[in-house]
Formats: sequence, C-alpha cells, structure tokens
Amino acid sequence: MLDDLRALGAAPGGILMVHGSLRKIGLARGSFGPGGADLLLDVLDRLVGPDGTLMMVLGTAYHHDWVNQHAPAERARLLAGSDPLDLSAAPAIAEVGWLSEAFRRRPGTIVSANPSGRFGARGAQAEQLMRGQPWHDYYGPGSPLQKLCEAGGRILRLGADPDTVTALHYAEYLARLPDKRRTRWDYLLRTANGPRHAWVECLDDSEGITAWEGEDYFALILKAYLAAGRARRGLVGAAPSELIDAEDIVRFGTAWMEANLPGRQLLRMDIPKS
Repeated sequence: MLDDLRALGAAPGGILMVHGSLRKIGLARGSFGPGGADLLLDVLDRLVGPDGTLMMVLGTAYHHDWVNQHAPAERARLLAGSDPLDLSAAPAIAEVGWLSEAFRRRPGTIVSANPSGRFGARGAQAEQLMRGQPWHDYYGPGSPLQKLCEAGGRILRLGADPDTVTALHYAEYLARLPDKRRTRWDYLLRTANGPRHAWVECLDDSEGITAWEGEDYFALILKAYLAAGRARRGLVGAAPSELIDAEDIVRFGTAWMEANLPGRQLLRMDIPKS
C-alpha cells in the first residue's frame, strides 16, 4: 500500500485529509480479518512521516439525536434527564466508517471539541488544525477545513463514495448564493459543572444549503472535478483512489455551486443529523 500511495503522489510532510473505505481497499474485517484499519493507519503514519499530519472527519454518535426531529422549543425538555454526551469518549458517526473511529482511538490523535463538526488530527500540525474551531458554522471560516486549504493540504480519497468530500462544506460557506438553508442541532453535554443544554447553528450540512433534486451535488462536483483532470488517480490496494488539492477543489466547488444551485430561504429545524 505504501508504494501505491507514493505512486499516487502522496509524500512525507504536509497535511492529508483522508476519506477511506476499508472494504474497497481490501482491509475489511470480513475479508481481511481484524486489524485492517490499524494496518492502514500505520502505513499512513509512515507515509506522512514526523513532519506530516493526518486529518479525518469524525462527527459524533449521539443516542439522543432524535430530539432534533422536534421543534427547537421542545428539545431542552426532551433532553432533560438523559445521559449527557461525553465528547471525550463519544465514537465517530457510523457513516464515516470504522477507519475514522480507529483513527479517533489511536494514541496521539487530537480531537476537536465541536459535537456537530468533530474532526481528528495527528502529527506535526494537528494541534493547530484542531484549535479554535468555531462553535457555530463549524465548517466555515476559522474551521479546520479553512486551515487545511490555507496550509496547502491535500485530500486523499481511498475508495470513498463520490459524495464524500467534506471540504466541500467549506465551499458552501464561500459560495455567493442567496438565502442559504440553515439548521440547528441540540445536545445535552457533560461538563465539569454538570449537564448543560447547548445547540449549534450552521448551514444545513445534512440536507444541503438549498433545495436540490437528483444526485447529491457533492458527488456531481467531484465527478466534474475528476473529469477535468485536476486530481491524481490510481489504485491503493484494490480501491480506486484520488489525491486532490484541498484549496483547488474548494475553489472549483464554490464556482460550481454558484453556477448550478438555486437559492431559496428554508430554515430547517426538523431534520435529524445522521
């Protein structure tokens, strides 16, 4: 795998944001056995070396996320008495895959403190990437995604689904569109002073910033980007993979959204975060 990654153009140093499918690489438990995620993470650590940094999106598995199907005014009552969310121990959401959860658990990984937009990073620039993430609009200005772009970071996609390019959420903030759709997520958080009800407001990163029919527009953006020949492509293990300049795809995605997405005000307060 290390040779595959080097042939793709990945090299020591810098920042790599990784999206990976263990199944497509050939490292899933069912086919490879236990330890596939740790094997891949060992290879990635070796790839970037002591001067490099790895980053992944984690999200937060929250058993009481169902309250976000209800009106905001009802959520504090519905959360009262429930087990508070311990951000220091909460697993990554299932949809990002076991690789991200194995990354979160790995000694030396630093995890950001936002329950909705939680990232993990390890390596030379990990603390800088995770520090000071905005509470609201956690994918926007000041976020780890903006820092990734400004630091010349790259995105490594290892068999990931085409709608899996988290950096495009930053493009949603940059796109000049009217009436972007917004939402809110509520939590009961564990703190040193006891449980605390808190909420996060942001662009709607679950259903999209505007009404859109058909295939996920993140997938359409990635397909257009790859068709334009702007990524390095190859196989890593058995997985079709891409190495992408983060700032470049954010710039490309911003322009695509401005050209293709309609703008319509619809404040979403009733969609559960998956």
